[in-house]
Amino acid sequence: MAYKLKSPREIELMREAGRLVRQVLDHLAGVAAPGVTTAVLNDEAERMCRQAGAQCLFKGVPGPKGPFPGAICCSINEQVVHGIPGERKIAAGDLVSIDFGVRLHGYCGDAATTLIIGEVGETRRRLVDVTRRMLEVAIEMARPGERWSTIAAAMKRLADEQKFGVVRQFVGHGIGTEMHEDPKVPNYVSRALKAHDIVLTEGLVLAVEPMVNVGTEEVNVLADGWTVVTADGQPSAHFEHMLAITADGVDVLTDGR
Repeated sequence: MAYKLKSPREIELMREAGRLVRQVLDHLAGVAAPGVTTAVLNDEAERMCRQAGAQCLFKGVPGPKGPFPGAICCSINEQVVHGIPGERKIAAGDLVSIDFGVRLHGYCGDAATTLIIGEVGETRRRLVDVTRRMLEVAIEMARPGERWSTIAAAMKRLADEQKFGVVRQFVGHGIGTEMHEDPKVPNYVSRALKAHDIVLTEGLVLAVEPMVNVGTEEVNVLADGWTVVTADGQPSAHFEHMLAITADGVDVLTDGR
């Protein structure tokens, strides 16, 4: 399959969008605290996005029960992704996953992070560490000619070692002028990936986003049509970076540079 490859100019425009995303996520990490509502985080993200002359990428995305209402996806504890911001207050001991995207000068930026609020138990801390490490492994291994199946297998091994579940229903994706482009980028090796492997090529830009659960990999979608939760109610973590494949390796476009 032929994917949309990005020119050096396009990659720099995507880095600009990614820089804004990182600035917002870093700011929200400082705002998130016990007693703060997820609506406050959303309002801050929307304010910063508007001040930068960008479009909040998630707001208004069509869904089965209506468009997504928030600028951020804010998912707490057993919520995996697509949590709708609102009046829920963050509490000590929570894991708060924030996913945020923008469109700036016609190009998209997209990244996610999981925040640890106050003191948490060893299992929750290990979950966050392993999920972050999975993304780091992808960055370390990505280079032209590498097959995604090799990288995905290495990522999943980290979760398997801890008996954590890697979410299969939601995966990473190509990104460019649209938030979701081909290819789909799983964090595990499937029969479909083996049959149609992704060979990393200079100019390919991927949003890589491991989502890992303490227990089962299975998830459910709540009645709001958006919020994804773990099927067993155990906590989940989520990290995401936007990676551009370069001639000699990989360039992280959402690290704030």
